[in-house]
Amino acid sequence: GSCPKVLHQASVDGLKIGKILLTHSHWDHIVDVQALKQKTGAQLFVHHDDAENVRNPGSDGLPFSIEIQGAIPDQFLQEGTSVYVGSLRIEVIHTPGHSFGSVCFYLPQEGILFSGDTLFCRAIGRMDLPTGDPSAMKISLKKLSQLPPDTRVIPGHGPDTKIGDVKQLYMNF
Repeated sequence: GSCPKVLHQASVDGLKIGKILLTHSHWDHIVDVQALKQKTGAQLFVHHDDAENVRNPGSDGLPFSIEIQGAIPDQFLQEGTSVYVGSLRIEVIHTPGHSFGSVCFYLPQEGILFSGDTLFCRAIGRMDLPTGDPSAMKISLKKLSQLPPDTRVIPGHGPDTKIGDVKQLYMNF
C-alpha cells in the first residue's frame, strides 16, 4: 500500500499528518486509510453518505479482491463547509453521482479543485456502479461548471485538467 511511502515522505518533509480527507469511499480510495489513521493519529473526514462503507468496506456493493480494514470517521464533510489545514481553507462541494457521498475539495485562494472520481481529464466518474446516479451526476457537474474556468482540476486518477477545458462535458451530459 501507499501508507509507508506517505509516512516516509511526510517525515522527510518535516510534516505531521493531522487530517485525512476522503473524496469518497470506494475501495481504491480507502485501502490504507485505517493504517494511516492508526500510525498518525490523524482525524478522518468523509461525507456521511459514504461513512458506512469506510466503517465496513464492501457494504457499497463494489467487489474487491484484497483485504481492507474498516476505519471509524471522526468528522463528516458537508456541502458549503470548510476544512482548515493550517491556514489553508478547503471548501467542501458535495458531488454525488459516482458515489452517494462523493465530494470535491475546492481551494479558492489557490485555484485548485481536488475532484476525486467525479471529474477527470476529458471524462466523468463511472455511474454504472451500485453507488452511481446519473441524475445526481448531472447536478454535480453543473455545480462544478460554475467554478472559474482556469481552476486547476486534480482528479483521483489520471492527468490534471482545467474546469474550462471540461465544460463541454457538462453541456453534452
